[in-house]
Amino acid sequence: MALFGNAHAIDPGSAQQEYARLLGAGEQVQAAYLLIRDTILLTNRRLIMIDKQGITGKKVEYHSIPYRSISHFAVETAGHFDLDAELKIWISSSETPIEKTFTKGVDIYEVQAILTHYVTQ
Repeated sequence: MALFGNAHAIDPGSAQQEYARLLGAGEQVQAAYLLIRDTILLTNRRLIMIDKQGITGKKVEYHSIPYRSISHFAVETAGHFDLDAELKIWISSSETPIEKTFTKGVDIYEVQAILTHYVTQ
């Protein structure tokens, strides 16, 4: 399903090692998801979206969203016919949500639980 642009889970420990240079002291990756060439990291401090750009993917944008900046979010679970789950995140400075689609194999409830834990602190 990743070929169609849907995210799937990757090992948080592997993501921790691969993106160690992005992380602050004591920052831990709680969950990580791969979306073709892009990556989503949920850490104990923030949400990081890694957007590889261009044909070669050598140009990379790292978008860091502190949990305190998330005004609200919504999850839509996968159904019988619609096999994908969706996540929408509203940032306090924007009216338009960030939208990400996850394959049915991703536990969208885990994503929601991590966001709930950190957004409501």
